[in-house]
Amino acid sequence: MTTVFAKKALLPSGWATDVRLEVSDGLVSHIEADASAAPGDEAVGYIIPGLCNAHSHAFQRALAGHTEQRSPAGHDNFWSWRERMYELAGRVDADTLTAIARQVYCEMLSSGYTSVAEFHYLHRDPKNLDAVDTMFAAISTAAADSGIRLTYIPVHYERAGFDDPEPLPHQRSFALSLPDFMAHRERAAATSSAAVNVGLGVHSLRAVSRESLQEIARVANDAFVPMHLHIAEQQREVDQCMAAYGRRPVRWLLENFDVSGNWCLVHATHMDADEVAAMARSGAVAALCPSTEANLGDGLFPLNDFLTHGGRIAIGSDSHVSINPFEELRWLEYGQRLATNTRNVVSLRDSHVGSELFLRALEGGTAASGQESAGIKAGSAADFVVLCDDDPMLAGHGDESRLDALVFSGYPLPVERVMVNGEWQVVDATHVQRDMAREAYSAAIADLGAAK
Repeated sequence: MTTVFAKKALLPSGWATDVRLEVSDGLVSHIEADASAAPGDEAVGYIIPGLCNAHSHAFQRALAGHTEQRSPAGHDNFWSWRERMYELAGRVDADTLTAIARQVYCEMLSSGYTSVAEFHYLHRDPKNLDAVDTMFAAISTAAADSGIRLTYIPVHYERAGFDDPEPLPHQRSFALSLPDFMAHRERAAATSSAAVNVGLGVHSLRAVSRESLQEIARVANDAFVPMHLHIAEQQREVDQCMAAYGRRPVRWLLENFDVSGNWCLVHATHMDADEVAAMARSGAVAALCPSTEANLGDGLFPLNDFLTHGGRIAIGSDSHVSINPFEELRWLEYGQRLATNTRNVVSLRDSHVGSELFLRALEGGTAASGQESAGIKAGSAADFVVLCDDDPMLAGHGDESRLDALVFSGYPLPVERVMVNGEWQVVDATHVQRDMAREAYSAAIADLGAAK
């Protein structure tokens, strides 16, 4: 058993003082506030719950910084970026993916994420196209090595577009038949453990048929496991969906499927007012990735309207141009400020915007990853982040504004320790596997030829 004594801890009821936590078998077994330290306790500063990175493409970490040069055509957008991403995806084998994902997950933990939903469609290893489980094994190994809690989202990808029933040549490494995909999901689910659970996903409406989506959604809803998909990220997708189905993407999905609380709709950037209200009523979580959405020129999610209608949100780092949950939260709010010419927009529940953003992301991320409960309480997973109480970022801040400082003070994070499943994975602001992960990542990138 591990016992931790914190000056402050953010519990479901709010900030508490002099909090003693007992941790055993990966769970918080007992919590006492206004307590006294006991011999053997590990004394720390401020404890907050870890956040879920609700949308990750781990392999894309190797692309960060390599797409920021204007093309000869002079008109760069999501679709031109996608060609670069496809080219990288075709060269990533299982060993390379292990090294990249391990580095990404160590970076996530060091920044305050304690879990990740890996949206995974690189099913075929270029070194062995018939092996459809080795790439999942790479993700699983990386998660185990880093210590992050993993929600594996195997993603179905079967066609190039609404009117193109076959994948393009550079998409064939993603594509599986529906029976092969479902068999892969069953094998992955059989490996579930205390630190790994398995959901389901489809890449997007354009990438799967109505019939395949129906079957995958049926299985996900029957088992009530997380069901993820990209939707309405780009206006071109909206236009194509209108041409093929006569409906905008979110409206078509809600009209044709039983979308509920286990669904996670990623991006959902381009919705009209009716779609915003209907999606919020469905209970689905919107997974928002502001740093990637900005990098790709996607547009701004209608956040304030969505939250006003009772919508739920989670955050993700997606393509990993930035791995910092508090930066994602900051840019969620900043996008709304830029769009509305006002300040402190996301303050529907709490006048302190940082607190509201953090707690909304905690709740939504818990749902999107299929975890049982959010927050630090007896019986919950021992996943939490220790903030250095004497860091200048937090100086002068009390309980009301501490999370505001964390979200809106944009300099190095005061993350001192991180525990997942009862084990310290970050100590003294350094991941315990940092050096190994960095060396393996650098070697993998050199072999990949992506470093230019």
